[in-house]
Amino acid sequence: MSVARLKKLSLVGRAGQKTQTLEALQELGCMHVLPLAPPPAEPEKISERGAREAYKVLRFLTDVPEARRQIQRDPDFEMDQFVKDVLDLMQRTRDMTDRRDFLAHRIAQVRPWGDLDFPPDDVLAGNRLWFYQLPVKHRDALSDLTLPWAILEQDHRFIYAVLIAPDEPADDILPVPRTHTGSLPIHELEAQLEEAEIAIEALEAERVAQTRYLTLMRRNLSVAESAAELAHATQKVRDEEAMFALQGWVPEDRIEAVLEMAKAKDAAVLIEEPGPDDAPPTLLEQPEKRNAAVDLALFYQVPGYKDWDPSVIVAASFAFFFAMIVTDAGYGAVILLGLLLFWKRMGGTVGMRSWRRYGLIISGATIVYGILVGSYFGVSPPDGSIWARLKLLDLNNFGAMMMVSIVVGVLHLVLANALAARAAWGQRKAIANLGWIAALIGGFVLWLSYMKGYSPTLGAAILIVGALAILLFSSERVIKKPTDWIWRLIDGVQGLAGAMGAFGDVLSYMRLFALGLASASLAITFNDLAMSVIHALKGPGILFGLLILIIGHILNFALALMSGVVHGLRLNYIEFFKWGLPDEGIVFRPFARKEVQE
Repeated sequence: MSVARLKKLSLVGRAGQKTQTLEALQELGCMHVLPLAPPPAEPEKISERGAREAYKVLRFLTDVPEARRQIQRDPDFEMDQFVKDVLDLMQRTRDMTDRRDFLAHRIAQVRPWGDLDFPPDDVLAGNRLWFYQLPVKHRDALSDLTLPWAILEQDHRFIYAVLIAPDEPADDILPVPRTHTGSLPIHELEAQLEEAEIAIEALEAERVAQTRYLTLMRRNLSVAESAAELAHATQKVRDEEAMFALQGWVPEDRIEAVLEMAKAKDAAVLIEEPGPDDAPPTLLEQPEKRNAAVDLALFYQVPGYKDWDPSVIVAASFAFFFAMIVTDAGYGAVILLGLLLFWKRMGGTVGMRSWRRYGLIISGATIVYGILVGSYFGVSPPDGSIWARLKLLDLNNFGAMMMVSIVVGVLHLVLANALAARAAWGQRKAIANLGWIAALIGGFVLWLSYMKGYSPTLGAAILIVGALAILLFSSERVIKKPTDWIWRLIDGVQGLAGAMGAFGDVLSYMRLFALGLASASLAITFNDLAMSVIHALKGPGILFGLLILIIGHILNFALALMSGVVHGLRLNYIEFFKWGLPDEGIVFRPFARKEVQE
């Protein structure tokens, strides 16, 4: 399995056939559309993918605690109109909620001054009332006023005063800003608040009534998504008088299908190979049962178009790293049991079924590795048993486990460079990748020779050959003048500077041993602590010991899962991708209809 080979396809047709051509192309679902027209200047007119409005409506209705009885069939149900109606309901609810909150806040502001009926302006000879909430410690500031004032209310913290003036007083007339109370008395504000609350209740009842269409809406989500996808693609089409033009990337094995469609629509087609300045998207060709591996590989970084497909290797290495970090067959059995409990729920879609299968791989790898290290919820198998004979690794043998971790790291980075060299074969950097392979192996052999007391000649020779390959072939600089040779050599020296990074990356795999040892040690510690409590406290000690066992292993299991996921992915995404996939691409997004969701 690899990255699909693509071709750039340009299609030109009559304007009258534009909609039908786009719909037919969407039915094929094999083109990554490129923009030939600028997006609309107004942001609100830009069509986005994914039917965001429909999903917003779905979340709005599913938040209702108790939905009405579902309507299973309604020939008059129109998805677009239903979404518009509920969006309008959402806006009206938001507006009315804002008004209720504003009124409640205004009432809280006005209440300290009492329920005042504001007189007309002509009664006060053109003067108006200005309200201030003044801290008691600033009471003397009122004595310095030249304007008429009065204290309406007072408590232990504030003085609620009113000033009379035709125009708003200056900001510094008092040490506090003016309080905005509006022109309505409290009883009228409370009446409006009651009306707003009644309106909100009516809107909520309308919302509850709309929940009867949730089932129909879920079935028609694909319609909304397809319509959004069509609108998004339409905005990328270039229109010129009586013609339209569309361009995009199409997999080589689907070119014939697009040509047949274009012929049926009387459209002209131009097919081009990717040029040196093009940046084709990346489409990983994997069977549907490996969707989980593809999701895992694309989670952090999309490989470049000219790179290789890392999905299977990332999936396999993550399962292996996860097992080394969890380091317990009992915990692997718990993962397997949880997976079996949710087996049917995870069978709804192709993607979920793929993740279900991958869960079996992860749990199986964890169980197998736990058997190899002889750890079953932190308990070692009794001597002479079949499980003891299956124990091949000893976590307490620090030297051996460190060696295993280093070997795993070297092999993982060697594999990354080998695949990178294969993808770049025919270029100078492919030789540089082979040089890094030699440097990694040579460095490991040299270290092993030092540890075992052997001659360092072999390791040093391999390391020197690798360093020379890196020095001479790291640069892709084109030689146009004699000084370019010097610059190419400087590029090679810069490439050699990555040796310290390679050393650090290999040592980074020591976390596999360290985290596995920590997980196993915690399990043993909780077991010993529980047994100590059981022996120390007769009777209630059994209960306390069981609590320590259960809580301790749950905590350790959670920490092991978190460490396994975070560090298992990190070793793939940081160390492995750094050497094997230095370039980042863009994901292939086909212009296609969405499948009906039941």
